[in-house]
Amino acid sequence: MTTTGTTTRTVTRDGVNLAVDVGGDGPPVVLAHGFPELAFSWRHQVPALLEAGYQVAVPDQRGYGRSDRPEAIEAYDMVQLTGDLLAVLDSLGEERAIFVGHDWGAAVVWQLALIAPERVAGVLGMSVPFLPRAPLPTITLLRQIYANAFFYMVYFQEPGVADAELSSDPARTMRRMLGGLATDVFSDADRAGLAADDGRGFIDRLPEPKGLPPWLSQEELDHYVAEFTRTGFTGGLNWYRNLDRNWHLSEDWASAHVTCPSLFIAGTLDPVLSFAAPDSSLGWLDDHRGNVLLEGAGHWVQQERPAEVNAALLGFLDDIADRAERKAHP
Repeated sequence: MTTTGTTTRTVTRDGVNLAVDVGGDGPPVVLAHGFPELAFSWRHQVPALLEAGYQVAVPDQRGYGRSDRPEAIEAYDMVQLTGDLLAVLDSLGEERAIFVGHDWGAAVVWQLALIAPERVAGVLGMSVPFLPRAPLPTITLLRQIYANAFFYMVYFQEPGVADAELSSDPARTMRRMLGGLATDVFSDADRAGLAADDGRGFIDRLPEPKGLPPWLSQEELDHYVAEFTRTGFTGGLNWYRNLDRNWHLSEDWASAHVTCPSLFIAGTLDPVLSFAAPDSSLGWLDDHRGNVLLEGAGHWVQQERPAEVNAALLGFLDDIADRAERKAHP
């Protein structure tokens, strides 16, 4: 499904074809989705950006939707993922863009700001804040922390296991993921079971929502379900299977700061904030414009609260564009 106001082009990088929805003129903005999402996840942001005079590029990232799904696990490491976004930027004929990411997309755009700062005019992360390089490889560290408990990132490591669970019933997976990732949805029993080392998978631990959240229509859910029924979840899961590899690959920029303007947006009920506090990264963000925490919003913040997210997003973009214009024409 093409994002409203855009046309779809194919961007090919090292033999991997990416479906990218592109529209508008003006300063370029690249939107990077997370897990398990699609370019469709930005359906509320694209019209607002186009109306405000920005050019948008919205890929189904590798492993997802209409884009290719390479078989090799290492095809999903951070070098490849950031390289894809640069290829999208190159396809626009632009030197620099503002990069906006949610969830895994946020992790990628934060790293891109370190790897290729000359290509990043600004960076906005949603749900996942900037995370400095840890003293140990990520999964190695998580295995120590959760030695006798369940943690989803560790569970995702074994090829085929989480893939089978999530793909066994894509409607159940997407219903529970989209309807159940807010801390107020969990009962005390649900919370106790999240880390229990009891042999259950990941989706098994998420509560079954009583109904669809008000921000998600049945038609929208059906679109997600149809796409993941067709593609499976292995492509997205392979991003997690590169966490230790990414740690080793990031050695050259381990001490680098994000020097461009930055902003962070999340919901106060997002479970990610329970183990990734945004304030802990402030010393690494040299031109940070603040943390916008939306009261009562969960993980899927740009879909749940589009009006507030769009206001913060456009305010951030306009400030950067105005500053660039003033610099060009003092």
